[in-house]
Amino acid sequence: METWDAIRARRNVRAYTTDPVPAELLDRITEAGWRAPSASNRQHWDFVIVTDRGQLAELSTVWRGAGHIATAPAAIALVVPVASDDRTRVVDQYDLGQATYAIMLAAADLGLGTGHSAVGEQDTARAILGVPDTHLVAFLLGVGYPADRPLRPIVNPDRRPFGEVVHHGRW
Repeated sequence: METWDAIRARRNVRAYTTDPVPAELLDRITEAGWRAPSASNRQHWDFVIVTDRGQLAELSTVWRGAGHIATAPAAIALVVPVASDDRTRVVDQYDLGQATYAIMLAAADLGLGTGHSAVGEQDTARAILGVPDTHLVAFLLGVGYPADRPLRPIVNPDRRPFGEVVHHGRW
């Protein structure tokens, strides 16, 4: 898929087929996150790829919006050190957003759907993944082949009108 088509095709997917995602594809999309821009090239992130059914089921309990993780063939946990100050926290969250989108876009390019989730129960998430308490499990991404329809460019996305969002020169 061309980059522009992958951008237009990417959507949140929370229902997946039972087909496993090959390890090499999981590594490839995670590499996209690894290659994402990072403030001062700090790269505070770590990524944990999960394919074990039991772990996925457990991870689905760490946030009310994480139910799709239980049925995903795979998930990627995005982990970041606990920030020592507000500025670091904000920058790390921005960097995680860039890494998340890079992973999602690379996945879409391969026909894989992704669905993101926050993490509320830190102690539970850390225990499931073996993450030290010096780090936060910031987000989860379910990964798999979409159950409803394959990814393809969305012609009429459910977005605010372009002309209301984009401003040239001034608000």
